[in-house]
Amino acid sequence: STFDVAVVGAGIVGLASARELVRRHPSLAFAVLEKEKELAHHQSGHNSGVIHSGIYYKPGSLKAKLCVQGAALCYEYCDQKGIPYKQCGKLIVAVEQDEIPRLKALYERGLQNNVRGLKLIGTKEIQAKEPFCRGLMALDSPYTGIVNYKQVAQSYAEDFQEAGGMILTDFEVTNMEMAKESSSESEDGLKYPVVVRNSKGEEIYCRHIVTCAGLYSDRLSEISGCSPEPRIVPFRGDYLVLKPEKCYMVKGNIYPVPNPRFPFLGFHFTPRMDGSVWLGPNAVLAFKREGYRLFDFSTGDFLDAVMYSGLWKLVLRNLSYGLSEMYRACFLSAQVKQLQKFIPEVTVNDVLRGPSGVRAQALDSDGNLVDDFVFDGGSGDIGSRILHVRNAPSPAATSSLAIAKMIADEVKRRFEL
Repeated sequence: STFDVAVVGAGIVGLASARELVRRHPSLAFAVLEKEKELAHHQSGHNSGVIHSGIYYKPGSLKAKLCVQGAALCYEYCDQKGIPYKQCGKLIVAVEQDEIPRLKALYERGLQNNVRGLKLIGTKEIQAKEPFCRGLMALDSPYTGIVNYKQVAQSYAEDFQEAGGMILTDFEVTNMEMAKESSSESEDGLKYPVVVRNSKGEEIYCRHIVTCAGLYSDRLSEISGCSPEPRIVPFRGDYLVLKPEKCYMVKGNIYPVPNPRFPFLGFHFTPRMDGSVWLGPNAVLAFKREGYRLFDFSTGDFLDAVMYSGLWKLVLRNLSYGLSEMYRACFLSAQVKQLQKFIPEVTVNDVLRGPSGVRAQALDSDGNLVDDFVFDGGSGDIGSRILHVRNAPSPAATSSLAIAKMIADEVKRRFEL
C-alpha cells in the first residue's frame, strides 16, 4: 500500500501517463486508482473514436501541438500493438457561400499547425470522395482516422501492469492529506507522507499524486486543498445512428465548418470501427456529471452547475444556440434537418437514437470555456506534492501519448524524481 506516485483516474489520459511514468522510472512504485470497477468507463469509453489531425486549434496552443504529435504517436502505437484503426479521412464541408472564407482560414490554421496532407477541394472532388455529400468547397484531411479508444486505453493498462504498475479499481478517492505517522520512515522523515483514502475507508500511502479525473477534476482539486477553478460543467452529447442498411451513404468523417460564435463543432457524420455511423452530437447541459440518459439527475451535480455564476454568463451569451440545441435534443426531425444540409438523402426513417457521452467542460468564472489544457498544483505540504490535470478536452484521446510525455516531464520537474 505504499507507492512513489499514485495516478488518480483510469481514463485514457491517466493510463497513458502512468504507462509513461513507469517506463521512465522502472525502479519506482506506481499505482493507478480508479473509482469504477472497469477502466476507461466514462469519457474515454463514450467518445466518437476519431483520431483528430489538429486542424481546429489555435496555432501555438498545447491543443495544436499535442494533437499533431499525439496523432502520429497513436498511429505508431496501434501499428506496434496490432490495434485496428482506419485512416478514413475527414471532409470539413462548406454548404453556404459565407462559410467559404472561414473554411479557407481553417485551411491556413491547419498549415500553421503542420497538419499533413491538407487541401481544399471543390464540388466534384467532394462527390468523388463522398458520393452522397453536397457542398461548395471542403477541406480534405486524409490523415484523420478512427479507432476504438477503449481498446487503446486497455492496452496502455496492460503495458503499465507488465512494467510493474498496480491498478486498484473500485477505489473512489474521497480524501488526501498528510500522514501523521508511518511505519516506513527514512532519514528525511516520512518516506510516504501522503495518505489517500477511498469511500470505503481503505487507504494507500504515497510520495506524490497525479490526478487525471476528467469530470471530477475540480472536486479532486478541492479535496486536496487546491484551487476550485476552473470549474467543470458537464455537457451531454446525444448521438443518432444510421440504420445499418443506410451506412453505405458515409465513407469517412464529414464535419460542418465550425461557427466561431458558438462553442461546439456542430453535427457531423462519424464512421465507427464496428461499421456503424454515428451522427451528431448535440450539446446540452447534463444534470448529472456521469448522466448518459436524458432523465439522469443528481441534485448535487445540478446545484453545483446552476449556482456557478460562470455558467449563467455562458448561457446568457449563447441563449439562442442553447435553446436550439435543447429543441434538437427533443425532436429527431430537427437533428435530421441539420444532417440534410450535407447528405440530402438522409430522412427521419434512416436514423435511430444512439448512445450519449458527457463532456467535462472547464469553465472560468467569467463564463469562458477553457479551451486549452490546464495543469496545476498547489502550495503547502500536500499541494506541492500534487499535479492536477485540470482540463484535458477533446482531442485528449488522440493526444494521450503526447500528453503523457508532457505530464512525465512535469512530474520530474516538480517532484524531482
